[in-house]
Amino acid sequence: MGPYVDSVTSDEVLPAATRVAIIGGGIIGASAALTLASRGIPVVLCEKGYIACEQSSRNWGWCRQAGRDEREMPLIVESLRLWRDMNRMTDSETGFRTCGVMYVGDTEDDEKRFAAWVDMARPYEIGTRIVRGEEIKALMPGANRDYRCGLYVPTDGCAEPQLAAPAIARAARRKGAVIVAHCAVRGIDRGAGRVNAVITERGRIVCDTVILAGGAWTSLFCASLGLRLPQLKVLSSVMRTAPIDGPDTCTYMSDLGYRKRRDGGYTIARGSGYVVPIVPDSARYFREFLPTLRKEAASLKPRLNAQSLREIRAPRRWPLDRPSPFEKTRVLDPAPNKAMNREALDAMIRLYPQFRQVPIVQEWGGYIDVTPDVVPYISRIGDIPGLTVATGFSGHGFGIGPGAGQLAAELATDQKPSVDATPFRASRFSDGSPIVIGPEI
Repeated sequence: MGPYVDSVTSDEVLPAATRVAIIGGGIIGASAALTLASRGIPVVLCEKGYIACEQSSRNWGWCRQAGRDEREMPLIVESLRLWRDMNRMTDSETGFRTCGVMYVGDTEDDEKRFAAWVDMARPYEIGTRIVRGEEIKALMPGANRDYRCGLYVPTDGCAEPQLAAPAIARAARRKGAVIVAHCAVRGIDRGAGRVNAVITERGRIVCDTVILAGGAWTSLFCASLGLRLPQLKVLSSVMRTAPIDGPDTCTYMSDLGYRKRRDGGYTIARGSGYVVPIVPDSARYFREFLPTLRKEAASLKPRLNAQSLREIRAPRRWPLDRPSPFEKTRVLDPAPNKAMNREALDAMIRLYPQFRQVPIVQEWGGYIDVTPDVVPYISRIGDIPGLTVATGFSGHGFGIGPGAGQLAAELATDQKPSVDATPFRASRFSDGSPIVIGPEI
């Protein structure tokens, strides 16, 4: 079972029409709904399960600029601006706080990579610096070993995934958005060459434009429309502990990532290493993903698992007057890889021996939507006027979520975008552009 998620009251009456229909109730969809409702634009959000039921409640909770691909920097800076005001905007507790994020390194190569990233980030004035010696020890109080250096961004923060997206969705609803949970969108109706409605399991909603923010489901939804959107899933496994005294700064290393939670416990996971289900899309998108597979081969664990069988059996098109795959499986709730979680816990105990006695409260898994260059799609789809996608956040969508949802809302309604959306165009793997994978931090 996934972690407990704050509830959001669902609207029971499905509107006959709206201006914008949003498919997906994760942090991206909820943030887009809040943006639109705050600007007085009618919007209906449909979620097949419950708000934040998948990766938006299962992630680490980091809101980081540290280690970002350069293409994401303007968007994450904007997103952190939104996060810092999020409790006021939502009139709720999202758990956001500025705690800093640090990547630690042991080698000269680590330090060179960190220095190159600092040079890249300098124009954004986010306070990034290399820390060493006593400064890194102060950020890791009680650590059982020393590190050569750390890449530290003091202006970064974290929030609580089980609180944040629901708080954003509730705020959107108070401002006029219609939020309909347990209502799968089966497909899109088109007329006069563009989107004119979404077809849900409860009926039809006429609309001018659609934002597709379906996370790990988005590529399948696009396939049903005849669109090719290269995206795969990887399984992330996470655990949380009971409350314990420990370090405050979110910290990453190859065998461990940890974050102090609002409840006093810790969210812990391996720093690198993911289970990758072998599915039909693995072959369909092999060409686009090959450069990433070569670069990340050591940290990826291909597996035939339950998700493999589910996707082998799943149709890629279906009649819109019958149940869709989104109704057959409301929530992707995979079992965590307990061996990888144990490796992360062992690393935490080696580093901070006091964790030997702390109880593990829960473990969970979640499927991350990944693109070939590990940069999201936030883009209009030229083949279907009126359709905007916001997906492929590759394991770092929570922190960038408020800005990404805002940008998707702006693109969908032809407003001036808050940042340049060109790097996130969905056509970048089919327009002859080279596949560029950002530097490893």
